[in-house]
Amino acid sequence: MRTERGRKRLYATGWLVSCVITVVAFVQWRAYIREVEHRAAEAERNHEEVARRRAVEERLRIARELHDSLTHSISVIKVQAGVAAHLARKHGEQPPDALLAIQEASNDAIRELRSTLEVLRRDDDPNGSGLDRLSALVERARASGLPTTVTIEGGSRELPTEVDQAAYRVVQEALTNVSRHAGPATASVLISYGDAILTVRVDDDGSCAHQPPVPGYGLVGMRERVTALGGTLRAGPRETRGFSVVAELPTDKL
Repeated sequence: MRTERGRKRLYATGWLVSCVITVVAFVQWRAYIREVEHRAAEAERNHEEVARRRAVEERLRIARELHDSLTHSISVIKVQAGVAAHLARKHGEQPPDALLAIQEASNDAIRELRSTLEVLRRDDDPNGSGLDRLSALVERARASGLPTTVTIEGGSRELPTEVDQAAYRVVQEALTNVSRHAGPATASVLISYGDAILTVRVDDDGSCAHQPPVPGYGLVGMRERVTALGGTLRAGPRETRGFSVVAELPTDKL
């Protein structure tokens, strides 16, 4: 009789232990399933976030390149057309209709381009330009009526591609702004090669007011390019007259 009771007690204990193990295993299995589902959802969110970030970065890159390449050329056309029209009136002549049409068309093109850039920005590049094209850029500035000098300090050397492109774009945008906003002026470009820093400085002696500039896409684009490379950019009126843009780009971090 005792043996029978002991056997029943043993069976009951075995069933109880089996039930406990089953419940624990089920709970652990459910926890594992929830963890897998959570990881899958997190991975999907991360994938969507990466895709969204890449899309935004690509749109920003397109906006920068459009502004840097097209706005500069169109601004030069506008300035030259304006100078030609001014000279014609100065000599008592009526500017040709074609010249006035070019001036108006360039104004419209700049407005349309800025609208497009605003859409792209709302929501670098191996084929870009570097300082090897600085001479051609300066010649175009001189041809548009902006006397420009260039000074190289420290001895030029090969730069990381991103730094080379950013330095060129800073000079390009700064000279464009001088042509558009400084009035009668001269400009000076300084490229200084330090041990670990490339300094790009563009000064002008135009009639710029002593107040912080209204940040347009050009200034914003310059700052974005420089800070993305770990550098700094300062832009503002000079103590006497004119405007100064100074970019410092590290050359040993890329």
